[in-house]
Amino acid sequence: MEYQIEIEAFKGPMDLLLYLVRRDEVDILDIPIARIAGQFLEYLDVIQAIDVEWAGDFLVMSATLMEIKSRMLLPRPEEMNAEEADPRRELVKQLLEYKKYKDAASLLEEQAERQQSRMSRLPLEMPPPPDPAQQPLHQVELWDLVSAFGRLMRETASLTPRQIVVDETPLHVHMEQIETRLQECQRLPFRDLFMPPHSRGRLIGLFLAILELVRRGRILAEQAEPLGEIWVGTVPPSVA
Repeated sequence: MEYQIEIEAFKGPMDLLLYLVRRDEVDILDIPIARIAGQFLEYLDVIQAIDVEWAGDFLVMSATLMEIKSRMLLPRPEEMNAEEADPRRELVKQLLEYKKYKDAASLLEEQAERQQSRMSRLPLEMPPPPDPAQQPLHQVELWDLVSAFGRLMRETASLTPRQIVVDETPLHVHMEQIETRLQECQRLPFRDLFMPPHSRGRLIGLFLAILELVRRGRILAEQAEPLGEIWVGTVPPSVA
């Protein structure tokens, strides 16, 4: 099965680490290494299932987190101040630098979107606002999708080593099947897009198809609250 991951949203281990820090609402200067390392390893299991070669950088970060975790259990030299003796110092420095560039890129992207939306036209009659009870609150991040896919893989035991069933289905076929289902239903829970058989290769193929459709702006993935149900639907005409 030759699926190649070419999705811009995948930024690598530093992006995942920043996502975990933000999601858990912890102080970036005082990262709880043991908890974050455990969560990072859960994502690593899913990443390795998707693409072993791509998981290389995540393995390096995982080893770094485990090393820091071990060093924090050791006594610190008395002659060193708390900041110098903190084994998290270099990682925090890199994370802050990454956050700075990521925030700057997001700001530039938002300004570009606002600029593109400016045009001279006559006032249009605005449609009534959507019912909040029927609308998700925000669009999910890529790592939310990876987390949801990891739960699905564990529930279907697809992460457990067993006889490998090769799925030769081309990625574009999975994409067409997903779009056909969403055209019929408009909006479905994330897990409902993974119909049986739940073979590991087929699940991965469907997941990559969803990521590619999201990247191309052909479908939307949203949820009402962090770790809540993820809904996938077609893109409204005004958004497409």
